[in-house]
Amino acid sequence: MIRTIVSGAAGRMGGRIIAIMKELSDLKLVGALENKGHQSIGEDSGEVAGIGKNGINITDDLEKIIKSSDVIIDFTLPSATIEKLRIASREGRAMVIGTTGFTKDELSEVKSLTSSIPCVMAPNMSVGVNLLLKVLADIAKVLKDDYDVEIIEVHHRMKKDAPSGTALKMAQVLADALGRNLDEVGTYVRKGIIGERPKKEIGIQTVRAGDIVGEHTVLFGGLGERIEVAHRVSSRDTFARGALKAAQWIVNKKPGVYDMQDVLGLK
Repeated sequence: MIRTIVSGAAGRMGGRIIAIMKELSDLKLVGALENKGHQSIGEDSGEVAGIGKNGINITDDLEKIIKSSDVIIDFTLPSATIEKLRIASREGRAMVIGTTGFTKDELSEVKSLTSSIPCVMAPNMSVGVNLLLKVLADIAKVLKDDYDVEIIEVHHRMKKDAPSGTALKMAQVLADALGRNLDEVGTYVRKGIIGERPKKEIGIQTVRAGDIVGEHTVLFGGLGERIEVAHRVSSRDTFARGALKAAQWIVNKKPGVYDMQDVLGLK
């Protein structure tokens, strides 16, 4: 039995993870976390998730419950995730991180903290997106510099970071496959008289509207044709099931940062 803590338990993702975990015989919820001052502190996490009482109340104190766990699943904000990771690293507990929007300095700290614990960290936990990442690299290697590359990502109006972590991961995969430096060729805003499109540019465009769960389209534009590869999510359960699959996989692995490509055996 893998003893699991869910961080961000009152959020949209945390609630679905808690709900779906009930279906799995090898995962057991032993803790539910939220940030200090959250209105759900003290409430039953099952009731908050809409599945009825489960006897696990939401707390803001990870140190109080971490010793009873094997793995922590975290979908929150970068600063909160780093705080939880520091404790997990000190206590030797595995983590699954779906948080996005980290700065370079924060990512550097993540790398340092995971030198002593195993951690799955991925901007998108869905099977489909991670299969797509593998396919995109293959497409780019065949098309080379003869096709322009654009990424369009669409999410709900409450998403705080832009572009999405998934879009940035796609852009990095494409840049690596094409032998380009994303910091040099990535374009995130276009306005005014911008001139002819540079041949090696990788465009990443962001749309925010309504309650759209997540859509990503990669467009390869050539002369006389274009190829579009799209992934659309209709339910957060896709991400929740991926996170739970990662939690099942990561326990007892060697220390270090892994991604969903590792979990799914796509490397």
